[in-house]
Amino acid sequence: MSTPTRLWDISPPVHEGAPVFPGDTPYQQRWAATISPGCPVNVSDIRMSPHVGAHADAPLHYDPTGAAIGAVDLTPFLGPCRVIHAIGCGPLVEWAHIAHAVDALPARVLVRTYERAPIDRWDGALAAYAPATIERLAALGVRLVGIDTASIDPADSKTLDSHQVIRRLDLRVLENLVLDDVPEGDYELIALPLKLTTADASPVRAVLRAL
Repeated sequence: MSTPTRLWDISPPVHEGAPVFPGDTPYQQRWAATISPGCPVNVSDIRMSPHVGAHADAPLHYDPTGAAIGAVDLTPFLGPCRVIHAIGCGPLVEWAHIAHAVDALPARVLVRTYERAPIDRWDGALAAYAPATIERLAALGVRLVGIDTASIDPADSKTLDSHQVIRRLDLRVLENLVLDDVPEGDYELIALPLKLTTADASPVRAVLRAL
């Protein structure tokens, strides 16, 4: 009997009270129908920002003429990836923080910055990518970058320099991952966005599978 392939669930829990970027719509749920003598099912009504929890940004998020998430190619969100640890790196993930693990990179890179991700609170001091780091990753063939914080840019940024690098180079991004229990190394990433035809982002159920 073969051993089952190990999966790492790298998505934070989504529920009322889950942290959101200040100003975003938090997760809210009510019951539109409940099981009763006259109703055979429970049906919920959910309202939330598509940036709650693990999510994929669409070009539309940072480019007024960019594609909605339902129109982007799914290829970057599925395939070999590398998890690189830059725990406690400070406000920006600089090249020096990840240079130890960039040989023969796959097309997807996820960076862990937290020892334990703050899944129960907003962290305004989150670590983000330095724009130059994304530039250098792209030059090595990376097509998707991910991070275990709420944004690839600092929380107070108004210029979104790293998002603009993503726009210019046509890369894809995953944010709000939970990499606490994932050893540094190579995996298969599965993090498909929903086919939301007019949305600026989509929740994903991001998992890693052992190669």
